[in-house]
Amino acid sequence: MGVYGGAFDPPHLAHAALAQAAIQQHALDHLVILPTGHAWHKRRELSPAAHRLAMAHLAFGEIASANIDDREIRRSGPTYTVDSLEELQREHAGAQLYLLLGQDQLDAFAGWHRSLDILKIATLLVALRADSERADHLNRAKDAAAIPSKISYIPIEMPSMAVSASAIRALSATADIQTDHLEKLVNPLVARYIAEHHLYRPT
Repeated sequence: MGVYGGAFDPPHLAHAALAQAAIQQHALDHLVILPTGHAWHKRRELSPAAHRLAMAHLAFGEIASANIDDREIRRSGPTYTVDSLEELQREHAGAQLYLLLGQDQLDAFAGWHRSLDILKIATLLVALRADSERADHLNRAKDAAAIPSKISYIPIEMPSMAVSASAIRALSATADIQTDHLEKLVNPLVARYIAEHHLYRPT
């Protein structure tokens, strides 16, 4: 069982591509998509959870093995991945859990809440940037006080995609943005949702 968490503000084509690549390459029979609730590590305020949850359903809805899980949105207080993994472990006793990450998340993994416990619960599946060498990043996420010198993970092979949520938010903030421009970066249904709800526009 795969677990893929994130703010998904908004979910874009690279998010969906990573999910599909993980399912296909690692024979995941089920992929849990976890939109973040209260993101303690984010400097900016996220869009309302209801919008992010709705967009996640639109973005991942065509992936048969994927299921949107709102437990982190329903949870009060800060959102920690380890709490969701422990809950899923109890709910699916005996299942092998795989946690999907992007390379930027791997590089920051040492700062995650209870990182060691995450490694005991789940195997990491990491989508590396196209210009990266796996060996260069195998030892990067470490902390002398708590994190082991090596963090093992399994790579997800996928092409480089020049798309980011921050760029989409910036583009959506422009007054003359057209839905078809966004469709190059997000699922057309998500692009329409962003336009209809006037998301990311300056207040």
